[in-house]
Amino acid sequence: MAWIRRVRTASGATAVQIAESVGGRRRIVVHVGSAHTEAELGLLVERARELLDDPGQGELDLGLEPAAPRTALIGRPGVAALFGEPGSPVRERGAVAPPRVVATSSRVLYDALAAVFTDLGFDALGDEVFRDLVIARIVEPTSILDTARVLTDLGVRPVSEKTMRRTLARAAAGEGPGAYRDKVAALCFTRAVTSGDVSLCLYDVTTLYFEAEKEDDLRKVGYSKERRVDPQIVVGLLVDRHGFPLEIGCYEGNQAETATIVPIVKQFQDRHGIEDMVVVADAGMLSAGNLAALEEANLRFIVGSRVTKAPMDLASHFRWHGDAFTDAQVIDTLTPRTGRHRSENNEAVKVEPIWDRDRHPGSWRAVWAYSTKRAARDGKTLTLQENRARAVIAGEKATRTPRFVKTTGDARSLDEAALARARRLVGLKGYVTNIPARLMPAGEVIGSYHELWHVEQSFRMSKTDLAARPMFVRTRDAIEAHLTIVFTALAVSREVQARSGLAIRNVIRQLRPLRSATITANGATQTIPPQIDPDRRTIIDALTTGKSQALSE
Repeated sequence: MAWIRRVRTASGATAVQIAESVGGRRRIVVHVGSAHTEAELGLLVERARELLDDPGQGELDLGLEPAAPRTALIGRPGVAALFGEPGSPVRERGAVAPPRVVATSSRVLYDALAAVFTDLGFDALGDEVFRDLVIARIVEPTSILDTARVLTDLGVRPVSEKTMRRTLARAAAGEGPGAYRDKVAALCFTRAVTSGDVSLCLYDVTTLYFEAEKEDDLRKVGYSKERRVDPQIVVGLLVDRHGFPLEIGCYEGNQAETATIVPIVKQFQDRHGIEDMVVVADAGMLSAGNLAALEEANLRFIVGSRVTKAPMDLASHFRWHGDAFTDAQVIDTLTPRTGRHRSENNEAVKVEPIWDRDRHPGSWRAVWAYSTKRAARDGKTLTLQENRARAVIAGEKATRTPRFVKTTGDARSLDEAALARARRLVGLKGYVTNIPARLMPAGEVIGSYHELWHVEQSFRMSKTDLAARPMFVRTRDAIEAHLTIVFTALAVSREVQARSGLAIRNVIRQLRPLRSATITANGATQTIPPQIDPDRRTIIDALTTGKSQALSE
């Protein structure tokens, strides 16, 4: 007859074996394993029972006679003692009950994100609740009330709602070295300097609206990129050339976008004692006041120019070469600093001047580039606008006056001159800078400007992956705390993408299904990690070891 045997080993573990008596001699049929805890012991005993019960087990190892199935042994002498049947002394003495799964969680995902959080130095805040709020924002953005559910699913015991709200209050409190956002910004700067440099930073703004009926001191109706009329806030974001966040600012909803760049850049400059850096921004930041302020702060800038400035900037080119351009042609010239300045480019001279700060005090350096592909795209857009204008003039379409429609009294006509000027400029893209050509050639100016997609991508991540729009908060302190959480989550997400080579949503989709199981057996509880395939193990190793990986989607 076969039975389950438990033996204490020299190492202090408990070995679980299946033994059988044959011809009066005891033999070990199967060594099931060794247990170091009560939970492991319960699992091994259950496994041994399964081996005894399996009718397809056939002959056991060592060629011994197979053990009788458990059902066939019921009622025989010793069976109650072996299996702990109901009412038996063994069951009464606490025989091992079948293990039960009491919970599962995505602890693997939580631990991976927590490792990145720690590597970035954010543990210096000394606030575990803040860390959990950041991780929950990355995994599944939701309200404070629902965050406890997300954390529970990640295998973390959440604190109470009141404790979470007290943490948000700390995150919103004050400015200076002790403030959460200032600490996070300082740590982000350290990471950016360590992994690269901050000699070139990218800046952009966005708007976040509220479904609110009334305005207040912060939430105001203003210009909306989404063409909404709801109260909103304006958010400015400064990132390094790879899109890693460095500084964030929140402004009233009716604040002009051009009025946000200087405060944020100066705040960044003062915080880290930076005297020389290049700031890249799109054409929306092109204002005489902004550029003059950046110049006074000893900062270098590259901003997009408006195509309407091309006729003045390229007057010399149009005189000597007409409106003919070749693909990828670049013209390095001058542009007036303000409308009050006259052009310092003498169009009577065929050669374009080389910008010099001392010789051209009323001008900035302007770089214009022509692209055949851009010209085709611009031409198609102009044709659509012309067709719309003609339809409005003919009365075929009732709409507000579109581009290229000229109104004289009650009569409407096509503005042929404006259309001709626009077609003359298709394919052109301009850039304005205060960096001399001897320090940065025209091609590098253009390439630096094209890095702006990184900050645009960071904004998309914030607004989609991290749900940055403050749906569940309304006071200024709560909004500022929310943006601090989003700013920190963006830093962690950017680092996750840099290390894994995968989009943050892809990493979440791949790691969240890895579920750890919490099992109870024989009065003990143990959590068993999931089996991890090689591909996901590569992602986890990249996140936890801090080494960037070139992983493909």
